[in-house]
Amino acid sequence: MKNNYKRGMVVIMFLLAMAVLTILAIGELQAATPYHSVLYQQNVNGKVTGLDGNPLLGVTVRVAGKNYGTTTNLDGDYAIIANSGDMLVFSFVGYKPQEILIDEQSEVNVSLEEDVDALKEVTINAGYYNTTRRESTGNISRVTASEIENQPVVSPLQALQGRMAGVEITSGGFTPGTATRIRIRGVNSLREEGNYPLYIIDGVPVNSIPVETTSVLPSPGIDPLSNLDINNIESIEILKDADATAIYGSRGANGVVLITTKKGVTTGTGLQARFYYGAAVVPTKLDLLNSSEYLRVRRRAFANDSIEPTMQNAPELTVWNQEKYTDWQDFLYGGTAETTNASLNFSGGDQQTFFRLGGSFFTQGTIYPADYDYKKITGNLNLNHRSKNEKFQVNLAVNYGVDLNEFAGSLGFDVSTILLPPNAPNVFNDVGGLNWEEWEVGGFTNPVAGYFNTANKHTQNLVSNIGLSYRILPGLQLKTSLGYTNYTSEELRKQPSRSYNPTQSISNKSNHLRSERASWIIEPQLNYEMTLGKLNLESLFGTTLQENTALQERFLADGYASEALIGNIGAAESIRNPARSNTQYRYAAIFSRVGINWDRTYYLNLTGRRDGSSRFGPNNRFANFGAIGTAWIFSEEEFMETTFPFISFGKLRASYGTTGNDQIGDYGYLDTYEATRGPGGLYPTSLANPDFSWEINKKFEVGVELGFLKDQHRLSLSYYRNRSSNQLVGYPLPATTGFTLVQANLPATVENYGWELVLNTEIFNKEQFNWNASLNLSLPKNRLVSYPNIDQSTYANTYRVGEPLNISLVYDYTGRDPNTGLYTVRDVNEDGRYDYQDRIIAKDLNRELFGGISNTINHKNFSLQFLWQFVKQEGIIPNITAGGRYNTMSYLLSSLDEQSIFQPPSTLFPAREAEGYALQSTFPYQIASFWRLKNLSLAYKIPEDLINSIGMQNGRVFLHGQNLLTITPFKGLDAENPYSLAIGNLKSVTAGIEVNF
Repeated sequence: MKNNYKRGMVVIMFLLAMAVLTILAIGELQAATPYHSVLYQQNVNGKVTGLDGNPLLGVTVRVAGKNYGTTTNLDGDYAIIANSGDMLVFSFVGYKPQEILIDEQSEVNVSLEEDVDALKEVTINAGYYNTTRRESTGNISRVTASEIENQPVVSPLQALQGRMAGVEITSGGFTPGTATRIRIRGVNSLREEGNYPLYIIDGVPVNSIPVETTSVLPSPGIDPLSNLDINNIESIEILKDADATAIYGSRGANGVVLITTKKGVTTGTGLQARFYYGAAVVPTKLDLLNSSEYLRVRRRAFANDSIEPTMQNAPELTVWNQEKYTDWQDFLYGGTAETTNASLNFSGGDQQTFFRLGGSFFTQGTIYPADYDYKKITGNLNLNHRSKNEKFQVNLAVNYGVDLNEFAGSLGFDVSTILLPPNAPNVFNDVGGLNWEEWEVGGFTNPVAGYFNTANKHTQNLVSNIGLSYRILPGLQLKTSLGYTNYTSEELRKQPSRSYNPTQSISNKSNHLRSERASWIIEPQLNYEMTLGKLNLESLFGTTLQENTALQERFLADGYASEALIGNIGAAESIRNPARSNTQYRYAAIFSRVGINWDRTYYLNLTGRRDGSSRFGPNNRFANFGAIGTAWIFSEEEFMETTFPFISFGKLRASYGTTGNDQIGDYGYLDTYEATRGPGGLYPTSLANPDFSWEINKKFEVGVELGFLKDQHRLSLSYYRNRSSNQLVGYPLPATTGFTLVQANLPATVENYGWELVLNTEIFNKEQFNWNASLNLSLPKNRLVSYPNIDQSTYANTYRVGEPLNISLVYDYTGRDPNTGLYTVRDVNEDGRYDYQDRIIAKDLNRELFGGISNTINHKNFSLQFLWQFVKQEGIIPNITAGGRYNTMSYLLSSLDEQSIFQPPSTLFPAREAEGYALQSTFPYQIASFWRLKNLSLAYKIPEDLINSIGMQNGRVFLHGQNLLTITPFKGLDAENPYSLAIGNLKSVTAGIEVNF
């Protein structure tokens, strides 16, 4: 009943928009269109907008060859006198100029295309309002469609790696659909779930927490953005500082990710088709020992230990084929994942109504030795309409995606698999089943246990929004945004008994998991703009009403009589571990913004918001947040032109403000209980605390932006400092209380600070050849500023005051023992044992710096783009001891030499114990910095004469490469994940074509 109600809301919203559009269209068709014409001289008027339909203020309109002209007003309107045959020239800083020939028409409406290479007036999305790079008082990073489309990735966040200062993105793994981790200016909260940013798609907030899955994915879960079509994204903005994020209040504590989808064209119709095909492989492998080397090291270990190899302790030396060699890395992930993408979009309209309707299909295979395919189908609709008098506007955006992921998670990507003895037996027997008998020798387990398991993860994601606006008076506008989202995930994992060792008597099973997330949001808003001489005022006032609901159901069905019946719940012998949770989150707020500037030179931006959250007790549900941002465009001062003529643009800006954080579980202020395994019982899990309140994040930033030589070279330098206090955590309680934890505020303060630099330059700008380059560099720092009595808390062995949150407390490595040759670490308190009292060194696991260098080169019909991503950091080497029953890195061959830095091969416990202490010391750390050719794209624009001959408007073919080359001294699998044996990205090459009709 509830689901039907929610879906009904979407239908009602859609029908409402259709009805409004129909009424307006009928009314306008019945109205007469005025037409005035003068043969030689006439009054010409019209409106100038951007491609998004928004009016442009200050556009210069002049008659070519004459010394007079005019500019557009707040609504983009203009009026000018011109003769029949004159050429009107429309020009605006930040947009490409346009020329229109006058032929006795009295109305000329124009849509200007944004010039992304211009600094001053490029429109950027600031959330509830638009601004420009020139006039922005906040720090907003932006990428456009040309930089991210055609990348063969599932999540749009993966396309941002290396492109934005202050934005650290780490892939969750190469399995399609896995959640990508994004951190905007560091970690603010002690809780993992307290560090997710806010996702906004076309004005609608989307839950950013990964969706839970029962499959073994190398990430926290399923990416909630995986259903989006990357080719349909117009731009992605990241809001970082207080001035940019405070208008979102508590939701913007960790930054805001604004995703804007593409809109239709305002003149004519067009059909765009895009297709690409490619393949992806693992970019690198560990340099492991081959069979002869491994057996040689194993024999030395037994010799050093004076132990005779037997079938039980060394089957690889006594039973298994000594000449056999299996590259387990190649077996596990040595396949080629084919990728295909096809999209079709139709757009068109006129100055009043324009639309874009499209869909896409994406599929990616697997590198595993199994049929694990990923498929995604998306559809999108964007409809915009405005009345003839320009007072009323309606915008509809709908994005819908469905995907199917068949990854079963049966092949574990871990050390136990890729480091198996290289002469181990085959995993399959002669009849295609799993080989158990040979693997049982010596206590090994077949590494592909679970091979015949299958999974079906099916997700659906709807993001819809209707925006209505009406201009009551000149400069006064009433707006309302109505949004609805629905995300469902249904997962069925089948586990037939033949996937497991028959001696374990495992029956046929199925795991069932269903999740649903739904939300609606209503945001009425009043905007007012005023110009009084040199004083310009922009203000808005709005409210937010939002509700999120989440439902999760899971259970295990066991005892199916046959494999064919798995999944049919009625055929199961028993249903075990059933669980169901249903939560509701309500959020309300009022917000306002006042932007003031004097003569487009001095800027002041004031933002305030009062938030209310149902996640807090009645006494602390509301809190106030706000920010102030200022900017001075000093290049407008008279002294600049004479004193510093080479500086074409200069701006100083600063901001300070507070945002909150309520990213905790629902109902934390109440006593909570869970059902016992037996019937009719409850046991306590969380103690009530009605007094805990919001985390507070205070943000400060100062920056300078410079343009040199008519903005051919542009520089932006920012310093920021964010402090998050009143930390919200689940505080563990002693067992004597009867509860496991209580939600509380801890007296801890976390600080993130650092520098960000962005440099853009035009290296060449000629008629048939131009070359633009950009650099972004981030120098982040993180530390725990204070935590009173941390030594008496449960975090005593996790954090250190003055050190970053992401640290590893390690021993001080003191070299090899001269008598035994084993690793040693320092016993600080000399008590004869090693514990956290001896872990005196805090190793910072964060990146010291990161960034990217991108280049775009255009020559005639050719275009070349490439991006280098770079990171400076440390990591740990994969192995430090040879001689055990698992394979090791080739550099450990040096352990056969007595002068080696590595301890000699051994199979005995003292060597394993010494290795364990050494792994938790400073010994295994090494430089893991890297340079990666993240993207390389070559495109060729098909000549116009050929295009026109076959009835097309334009077309291009392209070749795209991703993660093609990584330069690093790191010995692990992937320098992006320097503390684990995991791969974040695949190396891929795709080729495609794009045509427009």
